[in-house]
Amino acid sequence: MTAVAPFEGDAAEWDAFVRADATSSFCHLSGWWPLMEQRLGHRCVPLAARDASGAIVGVLPLVHVRSRVFGAYLVSMPFLNAGGPLGAPTTRTALAAAAEDEARRARVALLELRNRADPPAWGQTSHRKITVELPLPPDPDTLWRAFPGKLRSQVRRPEKDGLTVRFGPEQMPAFYDVFARNMRALGTPVLPRGWFEALAPAFGNVVEFAVVYAGERPVAAGCGFVWHGSFEITWAASLREFSRSAPNMLLYWEFMKRMIARGAHTFDFGRCTPDSGTHRFKLQWGGHDVPLPWSQWSASGATAPPSPDRPVFRVAAACWRRVPLAITNRVGPAIARCLP
Repeated sequence: MTAVAPFEGDAAEWDAFVRADATSSFCHLSGWWPLMEQRLGHRCVPLAARDASGAIVGVLPLVHVRSRVFGAYLVSMPFLNAGGPLGAPTTRTALAAAAEDEARRARVALLELRNRADPPAWGQTSHRKITVELPLPPDPDTLWRAFPGKLRSQVRRPEKDGLTVRFGPEQMPAFYDVFARNMRALGTPVLPRGWFEALAPAFGNVVEFAVVYAGERPVAAGCGFVWHGSFEITWAASLREFSRSAPNMLLYWEFMKRMIARGAHTFDFGRCTPDSGTHRFKLQWGGHDVPLPWSQWSASGATAPPSPDRPVFRVAAACWRRVPLAITNRVGPAIARCLP
């Protein structure tokens, strides 16, 4: 018999189960809990399913995102693209039902479980987000030859302009400089700098930072995670004033080469909205769409947590673009922490 309850064991026990599960993601790791609580101020409610012997047979990380302005949500995992229940089908359904019980007790507007595949037999399924995946061959030359000529010329352009790429955790400050500037240009509040500062200490070589430089100026940057042979580029940005040199094309190509060197077999471009400009950018590399079947429950009829994608945010975004960068970097994190 399987019993589901709030997890009270050692984090190492949780992570051992996550690492052994072939369907898990980096989003399931316990290292996210202190980041969610200490950097963003949200309460973590991890659930574990145990068999009669007490061994873990399923897990579900949950985070209670609360805001006086935007309301309360229970998400697995907020600010990330995966984190749904792990375990056998019946175990995943039991974990989802336990999460619903928690959502009812907490009176949240929406419970969302961000599955990558095979959603539990529970709740409604949202199809508002997808990702694009590109299979990686064993060597970069094979991948390069598979690209159409137009794509290869777009990658060569920043190389001809003398742009270079640097990898490593020490690139985090430059990454955040580009990321914060780009988010302001998009009219979107940025996550706090401390969130990104904590990634490398928490996840080691699971996380990768890369920055494209024009001379010594960072002009494009990305951050992603390697897990079970797949790499997901979770955050990426480039400066619009350097768009002629297409630094983002070099960023993605260098990430692909680095991941091939690390033995990865899949390049995951991260979530996007179907038929958006971002979606079309990702498809040009030759990948294929992968649905993100996120499971939901809501007592009020909510279908999504608050997001800058909503039309209601358009006026606010236009105003946000005009606010000085120093102010958006100081005020933005207080808003971004409520947009999971």
